[in-house]
Amino acid sequence: MPASRYKTWAAPYSQAANEAPSWRVPMDCVRANELCAAESSCSSRYRTLRQCVAGRDRNTMLANKECQAALEVLQESPLYGCHCKRGMKKELLCLQIYWSIHLGLTPGEEFYEASPYEPVTSRLSDIFRLASIVSGMDSAATSKSNHCLDAAKACNLNDNCKRLRSGYISTCNKEVLSTERCNRRKCHKALRQFFDRVPGEYTYRLLFCSCRDQACAERRRQTIVPDCSYEDKEKPNCLDLRNLCRSEPLCRSRLADFHTNCQASFQSLTSCPGDNFQACLGSYAGLIGFDIAPNYVDSSIVNLTVSPYCSCRGSGNMEEECQRFLQDFTENPCLRNAIQAFGNGTDISFSPKAPPLPPVTLPPRVEKSPPLPFDINDSNTLYDASVITACTSIQENGPKLNKSKEQSLCFMEKSLTTDLMPEQKTFVDTKGSGSQHSITGALSALPFFLLKVAL
Repeated sequence: MPASRYKTWAAPYSQAANEAPSWRVPMDCVRANELCAAESSCSSRYRTLRQCVAGRDRNTMLANKECQAALEVLQESPLYGCHCKRGMKKELLCLQIYWSIHLGLTPGEEFYEASPYEPVTSRLSDIFRLASIVSGMDSAATSKSNHCLDAAKACNLNDNCKRLRSGYISTCNKEVLSTERCNRRKCHKALRQFFDRVPGEYTYRLLFCSCRDQACAERRRQTIVPDCSYEDKEKPNCLDLRNLCRSEPLCRSRLADFHTNCQASFQSLTSCPGDNFQACLGSYAGLIGFDIAPNYVDSSIVNLTVSPYCSCRGSGNMEEECQRFLQDFTENPCLRNAIQAFGNGTDISFSPKAPPLPPVTLPPRVEKSPPLPFDINDSNTLYDASVITACTSIQENGPKLNKSKEQSLCFMEKSLTTDLMPEQKTFVDTKGSGSQHSITGALSALPFFLLKVAL
């Protein structure tokens, strides 16, 4: 599916539907539904559309004239282009309203679906700032420690984080029957509560902490209690897992949000849409607590690979589509760069500056010297004659101790034929070194010549 299928949150529908008029301010779908219900024409058409998309043969129903008429009316209503906010009070209701409209405006099944959530405007730098306040220490000071262990300690210092983390760990480790390791449904619910209600400065550190040894990497892998929330008796087919997710509005929305914010983009420096690492990592965290949630596949500290618990075995003629879906997790440069950026404490907008290059001070020109009768436009005359003469004297007679502040202004000939700084070319061409002494001599004799002419 080409990237052009992506739409903004103001109008996230297919190319067939015109974009929302610029005068229409997007609002959340719950409020839009309230406004629609207050208008008889809108409410009746909305009920019609919901019947059109409810049946199994949705495409046939949507081809019906009455369904088409309902769509035309609703495209002029506040419901068109409405959005939702993750964690809002009536999130599930909002998403149900969104998809009832969106499914009517998109013909067939899309590989990538636009996110129903409003766009993320915060950056990773905001998380770093808050995380540094939470930890009370500089990340550089703890560079040799176990960052995942530090993240758990930081969570335990916050009452809300500690309570919800202890809650999901207890729920996900509680054995139900001898044949069941845990109550997977309750485990997922507890995980969603944790990642939805605890701020990112705590949850991101648990999910994306950087590791230098396997013990740390294993602690990171165990963050979501994979024995209960992630692994299963058998690996399902990835497309079956996707279809199951899309049958439920909340999971469908989180998956669409992941694709919107983490789909690899070759038009950005970081491979992420809008170069926003924060949006991608937030979407990744939003998948935790669903069957389609990804996790680290092993405790390797070299190959950073995440994947949902599924395979493409038995895909038949859908093998290519299945591999494409799976590789959005396993071989996604945007996701990998975002995780590594968080672990390194860097962000595209606030990347650490390169160390400053050593300053090269050009010698000051002698203002009181008589002006030359003509301008010598040559790279070898960059330095003042008196300085070049002094340098020449040093080169001929050997270096002497110089306690003046100007000692950095005198360069040996050999030093002028090498790079003065990384990635910076030389001032003097080596081919011109032979003529340098003749120019120096001429410049040295020039004041005597001018004095004689004046007399």
